[in-house]
Amino acid sequence: MNFFKSLFGGSSPAPQTNFYTLNVKCNRCGEVIEGRVNLANDLSLEEDNNYFVRKVLMGSGHCFQQIEIELKFDASKKVIEKQASGGTFVE
Repeated sequence: MNFFKSLFGGSSPAPQTNFYTLNVKCNRCGEVIEGRVNLANDLSLEEDNNYFVRKVLMGSGHCFQQIEIELKFDASKKVIEKQASGGTFVE
């Protein structure tokens, strides 16, 4: 077994820290939807050196309500502002 671990890289992959994960509850049906923001690719740089992203989430149940989220990040990519239309953030 150790032979295969050394041959195919036996260490487990490092946890992904390039993603910001969020949960939003739909105002119409109450479904909790998980979303992810890729901090390396999804963010847009603003004039004040902060970052901005807008995403639209939709659940997998019978309700097809679109939930638009807007997040603002500081220069170190920490969330400083968040808004949701059609849903509310779940902590």
